Amino acid sequence: MPDVIVQNHPGYLAVPAGAGPWPGVVVIHEAFGLNADIRGQADHLAAEGYLALAPDLYRGKSWLRCIRGVFREMHAGQGPSFEAIEAAREWLAAREDCTGRTGVIGFCMGGGFALLCAPRKFSAASVNYGEVPADAVRVLAGSCPIVGSYGAKDLMGQAHPRRLEAALTALDVPHDVKIYPGAGHGFMSRRPASLAPLAALARLDFKPEAAQDAWRRILAFFGEYLGSGD
Repeated sequence: MPDVIVQNHPGYLAVPAGAGPWPGVVVIHEAFGLNADIRGQADHLAAEGYLALAPDLYRGKSWLRCIRGVFREMHAGQGPSFEAIEAAREWLAAREDCTGRTGVIGFCMGGGFALLCAPRKFSAASVNYGEVPADAVRVLAGSCPIVGSYGAKDLMGQAHPRRLEAALTALDVPHDVKIYPGAGHGFMSRRPASLAPLAALARLDFKPEAAQDAWRRILAFFGEYLGSGD
């Protein structure tokens, strides 16, 4: 599908086959930017009946130039990245081929953004190995239902998913948080062969069985809280 521009942010749009309408999902990229893997994740959602839009938070610039600033925005809970995500949500919801219901999914850095956006007008959120703030109960008040997937060997440790589980339980938010044994950070993303040694060292290698199960849970969760276009 062609690239699109939403309020000066380029993005990748994946549209399901058929006539629709379909629920919309905003796909938030990892720290490496809107790469082939993230486009593939959007395509996966489209194949399952979701209108998927992945905004480029870096606006076409190198991730090396943008990553620090975008992380600062995430930790502050405000800034152009959040504005881009909200613009993507509004743009999807307003399309004639969208049901008006929208979800958000993020990977790595994008998982942190997806979590922070869960209380912001979305109907469901999928958080994949994203940061969880220390004051999660306060930050997630009023959150939509959340499905979270983490790796037990993630160098970030297991405090983040455990804190997420505790906060969502305390807030009585519907959720499904799972930690995968043997998986590290980024286990749902395929890396270029040239990065394989570095990925293995940083525990960023793709784990197909864990990734498949995570997608099974995500799609079941989205099906319950967003509906499906199938």
